[in-house]
Amino acid sequence: MDVDRAFVRIEEGLVHYRHAGEHIEDGPLPLYMMHAGPGSSKGLSGLVAALGETRQCIAADTLGFGESVPPTPEEPDIIYYADSVVRIWDQLGLDKVDVYGSHTGANIGIEIAIAHPDRVRKLVFDGVALFDPELSADMLENYAPKVKPQDNGEHFIWAWNFMRDMGLYFPYYKRDKEHYLGKEPWPNESLHNSVIEVMKALDHYYKGYNAVFRHKTHERLPLITVPTFCMGHEADPLHVSVEEAAALVPNSEHLVLPFSSGTQEIAAAIIKYLDA
Repeated sequence: MDVDRAFVRIEEGLVHYRHAGEHIEDGPLPLYMMHAGPGSSKGLSGLVAALGETRQCIAADTLGFGESVPPTPEEPDIIYYADSVVRIWDQLGLDKVDVYGSHTGANIGIEIAIAHPDRVRKLVFDGVALFDPELSADMLENYAPKVKPQDNGEHFIWAWNFMRDMGLYFPYYKRDKEHYLGKEPWPNESLHNSVIEVMKALDHYYKGYNAVFRHKTHERLPLITVPTFCMGHEADPLHVSVEEAAALVPNSEHLVLPFSSGTQEIAAAIIKYLDA
């Protein structure tokens, strides 16, 4: 299915989103999708196309990423990002939706579901960060440095190494055997596309990451009251948190997909849960 693109305006400015599928009266609710950092909704294009075959799917670039306007505060928290999403829904005329969130998007989904359970039917996490306080503090200090354009273009090299190492180590800045993910490097074309997204968000990308590292995820998960599906993928380092997250969320299910699973398998697992 074709994926279209559009903009919607909220208080901060223009928000870019991708969408596919049509809302059918008495059919499935629209599915609102939130991407991982430091990318954009471009990384969800395959899922948007697949899921758009059965329902209306909308995936916006989080504030400060992709083509969306940056957040207003210098240190926005996850509650701020969640509020911005609800304001996007208001502008799009979305009263009640199913919600999908990956990584940073999952943390945003937590706060949306807590604050607006009347507007979320079901919640899907595709990788949710559950870091102990020591790791959160370490990542807050080292994971997302502020980077400015340099005369010699050094920031381009930084972005390439940042994304390359992210696919090989977790956290990416601990480049040793203990933190090696056991994977081959991402193909150069994929790395190039990811680097382009990082460069778009260069002035703001760290704000979303730092909001996650400050988020009290362990404390917030038990406050979710809507049905929740905690899923992950063996290729994703956050898959190790799936079972723990599900144990903290009342009325939840969980699933870890095998390493070989692709877009269609991920989409099928989401559809199975949403349509149950």
